[in-house]
Amino acid sequence: MPRVDLNADLGESFGVYRLGLDAEVLRHVTSANIACGFHAGDPMVMARTVAMAAENGVGIGAHPGYPDLQGFGRRNMELAPEEVKNLVIYQVGALTAFARAAGRPLQHVKAHGALYNMAARDLRLARAIAEGVKAAAPDAILLALAGSAMVRAAEEVGLKVAQEVFADRAYNADGTLVPRSRPDAMIHDPEIAIPRAVRMVTEGKVTAITGEEVPIRADSICVHGDNPEAIAFVARIRRALEEAGVEVVPLAQVVGG
Repeated sequence: MPRVDLNADLGESFGVYRLGLDAEVLRHVTSANIACGFHAGDPMVMARTVAMAAENGVGIGAHPGYPDLQGFGRRNMELAPEEVKNLVIYQVGALTAFARAAGRPLQHVKAHGALYNMAARDLRLARAIAEGVKAAAPDAILLALAGSAMVRAAEEVGLKVAQEVFADRAYNADGTLVPRSRPDAMIHDPEIAIPRAVRMVTEGKVTAITGEEVPIRADSICVHGDNPEAIAFVARIRRALEEAGVEVVPLAQVVGG
């Protein structure tokens, strides 16, 4: 039976601001990428989100980003590799402490926003992230865009790596994501997105925006929980996977080892 993880970015509230429907999405996903205070989140939110994930049996992951609260970590920044490595160590270390306080291990690390997107193409940046994870949480899984430089970097430094796909994003023929700046970057129709996600898991293929069939490895599917429609979409995608004979489990049970 094929296995796949469902992951979501959570813990993005901070201070008096409330973002996302974390409690609702945690009923459907199997892994949580929890913001670590640089692009979103704060200590209270981190502790609360870790506790909710633990209560739901959801794998706990750190979601480090650039130090860009105003831009939600979505603006490109030019930092030296040593700076990137250390900001990853800082954020992963903080989330690891909250997980330990809740009696749970840190399962994985997934970079956020611009840091994730830039590292998908830039091996030097990807290696800085991987080295930071290796230093702070050597047993954690690095969750990386399928087929990207992040996968290679994780393998080079000796980290476990899982390859991530997106149900609601369009793909280029080279396996990269169509940039969000393009109007056709997102797939809004669940009748299209859900079968695509199932096919990525069961057949290891996705149709590119230009029509080519692109091989892809899907260890984890990224989903969202920003609004009630997104929650309904997550529930439908999980149900469709299970009806197709796919076991939906936390990331550690997909990658193992």
